[in-house]
Amino acid sequence: MAGHSKWKQIKRQKAVVDAKRGALFTKLGRDITMAAKAGGADPNGNASLRLALLKAKESNMPADIVDRAIAKAVGDTDASQLNEIVYEGYGPGGTAVMVETVTDNRNRTVAEVRNVFSRGGGNLGESGSVAWQFATRGLISLDLDDNADGEELALIAIDAGAEDFSVDEDSVSIYTKPEDLMAVRQSLIDSGHEPSSAEIARVPSVTVSLQEKEALQALRLLDKLEDLDDVQRVYSNADFPDEVLASYSE
Repeated sequence: MAGHSKWKQIKRQKAVVDAKRGALFTKLGRDITMAAKAGGADPNGNASLRLALLKAKESNMPADIVDRAIAKAVGDTDASQLNEIVYEGYGPGGTAVMVETVTDNRNRTVAEVRNVFSRGGGNLGESGSVAWQFATRGLISLDLDDNADGEELALIAIDAGAEDFSVDEDSVSIYTKPEDLMAVRQSLIDSGHEPSSAEIARVPSVTVSLQEKEALQALRLLDKLEDLDDVQRVYSNADFPDEVLASYSE
């Protein structure tokens, strides 16, 4: 899954650029609003909100924007019009793609998502068409340097309740049950290792290797989907060649 993991790293790097133009803050704000809407505005009793606030903090989201996002869930009638909808489809090479959205207009969102799929060499599928290929898991990523050993970090995480891990050249991915994510993250911090990210993610059970042409098509498709205003997150089971990722991220 090396090529798949590196795609996730590129997504994090892209998010830093997005934050400069406000796109990331908009998506993080929606996460906070939806979490508070579903489970209340007190993060002590709302694990989803705690995680959304952590991601906002990691991205240096201004406190006033965070406060407005929570307030919107509590007292803004506009928030009641927001719905979380997941779309499923197929990308180049038969790859499975899942698109998480938050929208106040289902017709607009599905039309935009369908258009990107069709223009990007894929097609929108029915509900349930690819979801079975993904599992909802906690995902913690750590960057490796000369002072960190991937296997050692993985052992720390497993002792704290993690289920699995994968080690790449310069990073390690830790997989947990969703409910164990925050506890495993804290154990890594207590051991002196600050994760670069922690999230609840849709992790593919099996990845699909792509050749150069299809890999480039798939990367463009995923980027176009993520650029849609109503899209929060995009997941794929594509496994990209290292050389394609290197040239695409330049």
